[in-house]
Amino acid sequence: MLLLSALGTLPKLDIAIFADTGWEPRSVYAHLDRIEREIAEPAGIPIARVSSGNIRDDALDPAHRFASMPLYILNKDGSPGMTRRQCTGEYKIAPIKKKVREILGYPYPARIPTDVFSEQWIGISTDEFHRAKDADVRYTRNRFPLIELGLSRDDCLALLAEHGLQTTPKSSCLGCPFHGNQQWREIRDSDPEGWADVTQFDAQIRSGNARANAEGRPLLGQAYLHRSRVPLSEAPIDRLTRREQLVLDEQQAADDAEFGPADGCSPYSCRSGAPVV
Repeated sequence: MLLLSALGTLPKLDIAIFADTGWEPRSVYAHLDRIEREIAEPAGIPIARVSSGNIRDDALDPAHRFASMPLYILNKDGSPGMTRRQCTGEYKIAPIKKKVREILGYPYPARIPTDVFSEQWIGISTDEFHRAKDADVRYTRNRFPLIELGLSRDDCLALLAEHGLQTTPKSSCLGCPFHGNQQWREIRDSDPEGWADVTQFDAQIRSGNARANAEGRPLLGQAYLHRSRVPLSEAPIDRLTRREQLVLDEQQAADDAEFGPADGCSPYSCRSGAPVV
């Protein structure tokens, strides 16, 4: 959408907002710097980087309230489970709403007049039209330019490639539990420091988030980043035995049915399924 605005296909944006969880892959930050330098600044479109904190640090800080990630749980009886997903709402949507209020001139808790609102563009393509929802606040009116233009995911990828942006990375936390095996392999094979980071984090959250444990509310099971519910360093992200593949496929199908396919993260179209309010 930023590219289409800069090209004049869409109206010029007043501002673009990037919600930073503090734990994006280095490739995402590098790409953000590039599009700011090569596309946004020449077009006169400012990019605001907003944040509610560092999701990784917060998860390991016993003094900090942590909005839980959707971690895979292995219960004491051996049954699978999953923690509630709160991270998208707190680390992506909340800081965006806060910034929108500031732009409108009514920072929280100021009351925003009913005739004051922002038009907010959300990059949902025709492939995911079912994710296009109205805003849950009166001061924001959602618009979906990609759907209006009839652009599919493949159309968007072709447009990016046409303008030398074919290496655009997916935006999602480095240690997002909704990564598929391909994404885990990409981190392991292309970012050794990132892989060391996520495997260490995976080991550290085995008994749940630090705040809950410090308050005497330990997790009734063990938490994992990978859907196989084994340590990430041992997870079957490469070749599997036939039985391992069958078990993983069955679990993945069950998880996808409940939470949606694992494929990155977007504030208003999180791949985990139900919209976040």
